[in-house]
Amino acid sequence: MHIPKTKQTTSRAVFSASVSVTSLIVLWGVVAPANFQSVTNRLFNGAVANLSWFFLLAASIMLVVVVYLGMSRHGRIKLGKEEDAPEFSRPSWFAMMFQAGMGPAIIFWGLAEPLSHYVNVPFDLAPPGTDEAAGVSIQYTFFHWGLHPWAIYSITGLAVAYFSHRKGEKGLLSAIFRPLIGDRVDGPVGKAIDILAVLAVVFGIAVALGQAGLQITAGLGETFGAPTGVFMQLVVMGITAVAFMISASTRIEHGIKWLASTSMLVAPLLLVFYFVVGPTITQLNVFTEGVGNYLTNLVPMSFRLDAFDPHTEWMGSWTVFYWSWWIAWAPYVGLFMARISRGRSIREFVAATVLVPSVLSTVWISVFGGAALSLARGGQASDIATTVQQSPAAGMFVFIQEYPLPVLLSIITLVLLWMFFVASADSGTVVLSELSTGGSPNPKTWIRLLWGVLLVGVASVLLLSGGLGGLQKASVLIGAPFALILIIACVSFCRTLTKENGPSRKEQSSSAEESTSAVDGSDAGPNGNARSPSEDERDDMSQHAASAVADRGAVATAGVPERAEGERS
Repeated sequence: MHIPKTKQTTSRAVFSASVSVTSLIVLWGVVAPANFQSVTNRLFNGAVANLSWFFLLAASIMLVVVVYLGMSRHGRIKLGKEEDAPEFSRPSWFAMMFQAGMGPAIIFWGLAEPLSHYVNVPFDLAPPGTDEAAGVSIQYTFFHWGLHPWAIYSITGLAVAYFSHRKGEKGLLSAIFRPLIGDRVDGPVGKAIDILAVLAVVFGIAVALGQAGLQITAGLGETFGAPTGVFMQLVVMGITAVAFMISASTRIEHGIKWLASTSMLVAPLLLVFYFVVGPTITQLNVFTEGVGNYLTNLVPMSFRLDAFDPHTEWMGSWTVFYWSWWIAWAPYVGLFMARISRGRSIREFVAATVLVPSVLSTVWISVFGGAALSLARGGQASDIATTVQQSPAAGMFVFIQEYPLPVLLSIITLVLLWMFFVASADSGTVVLSELSTGGSPNPKTWIRLLWGVLLVGVASVLLLSGGLGGLQKASVLIGAPFALILIIACVSFCRTLTKENGPSRKEQSSSAEESTSAVDGSDAGPNGNARSPSEDERDDMSQHAASAVADRGAVATAGVPERAEGERS
């Protein structure tokens, strides 16, 4: 397909600007790490103190919107042309989406977060180290890994998939805004949106890669006594970078699909093993009670700030960090989900990206978090909570030592982490390459490799400038501006859906009643009584009715007019 010169210029501008900014950030962190850390600390503290309310509102709005779209009449709309069939089977499709959405993070925090909340209870809702604290810890872990994060991913993926597969737009975030700002999406405004999306993806993935590097290094230390310092963390990321760059040089059907499918086979085996050998009844109780507490308190948790005595430090380390991290990940996960979801309906997409993964996340947390809390409360491993407080990355491997086959299970966990690590980085390079080249579905290999190098560079700089805290700060800073973009994208997407899908049944019924009233009034005789129309009038009325039905059918079939091929390109 021929690409007009203006589009080539736009793609080149986005690529050059995003690569330059990312490279400068890496250079800044390498040359002046102290200054880099000082500046990010000040910006982070300001964002948490002044914008926590905004993050809570933004995440809740996106959850409400995506649930409405899945349950409403819009749910029948296909993400593509009516004749389009899904490209991947449901198991492969879901495996790739879950891997992109959570990756190694659920292994990192699925056990560490409940133990952290058990010692440092959210909002002081219970005395630390008590049964009540254990219940609150599971409740808030479900909250942070349940409906809200997946809704953020889902609304982004839905909007991109709808505009790219159904309306023929490029697979870019800026394309969502065409109904609001018209062709200005092809100019500086659109380029600014795409550049910010690229930076959000870079930092979102870098945080995940940094956490995976921390956990793999901690696992090697706990299992084999290997050193766990920064140098070893960088070595692990370097080796892994080689692996995901090899994967990035293959087609998505070969590299990412194989890694995602394999990891989604290994993870359930690990889950089942610890469910069988662990405190099974306790784990079932944790799941049942945790889901009940989570759903009962979903609305209060979604808006809780303690306005007159805000827990700024706790919010910055947990809820605000998570919401900003999910928002920063949204372009990456959303665009990747969109790319592999042609031919699915909106309702099917919402179920597969919000409902099912939320249930799986709560199951994982119940098994591993429930078993870890049982160990901490029972005294078999009384130091496990303290260990996790000092080193969250080591939590999973300290836990493994308390069960049979610790060395074998540690190796399996390390391999699983590594596969998630490689698959996340690989799919990240795909999304970054597409975003920075104007939505090209098959970006050149050297562009994917370049973004792979830059991702590792950013993750390394963040680790050097503050470890896990540095990773969290970077996530909050990039998530703040992008949250506003996603809210506006929701407005544009919903307006376009409403135009395509026509008025609701209630609106149609109201319109029909008004038309009937108008006809009845016009047919009233001189005494106010209804008169029978003449034969000629009946013929005219029949012709008008047939014409109106034909017009409505044409509108319903055509939907929103597509842009010309040249304009789309």
